[in-house]
Amino acid sequence: MAALIEAIDLKRKTFFEVDGLPFVCLDVEISTPTARGGQTLVRVKMRNLKTRAVFDRTFKAGDRFKEPDLVQSPASYLYSDGNGSHFMDQESFETLTLQEDMLGDALDFLVDGQIVQILLFNGSVIGLQMPQQVELTVTYTEPGIRGDTASGSVNKAATLETGIEIRVPLFVKQGEKVRVHTETREFMGRA
Repeated sequence: MAALIEAIDLKRKTFFEVDGLPFVCLDVEISTPTARGGQTLVRVKMRNLKTRAVFDRTFKAGDRFKEPDLVQSPASYLYSDGNGSHFMDQESFETLTLQEDMLGDALDFLVDGQIVQILLFNGSVIGLQMPQQVELTVTYTEPGIRGDTASGSVNKAATLETGIEIRVPLFVKQGEKVRVHTETREFMGRA
């Protein structure tokens, strides 16, 4: 029997099952009543792991959810083609193919050999979970010019090896590796 999770115990990045579908909690807001006899409500921003849809739903504090039969398996990114994106399972060494709708914006951060967590629900692949930050090489950025900080712009645009563009500090040069936060797409530091 899978463990039950109460709505009041939900936290960010908690996996839970509602109506037979797997979800991950993105944000939680608990509202306690001011009047006697009022019920504590839990407003949850959640993502359906199968369809990637994000929505808000309100539950009573005592509502219970099953823990989903979710397995995370490490896999390395191989390549993408017309059939989808291909990954090699690091334990069984079999090739797994994920369709574009399962990836979300993960392709913006994937380079050859990148290790990610493949999510399996009831034995079938439903998506992947990216690490919190990745290291990418800057392929193009304007050189920082002395005096740029006087105009108030202490950041400049940089194009990374996967093609995404982020804002980086003036001292970052072309060819350097930088750490990028995968959720916010922000510069985290040099690698």
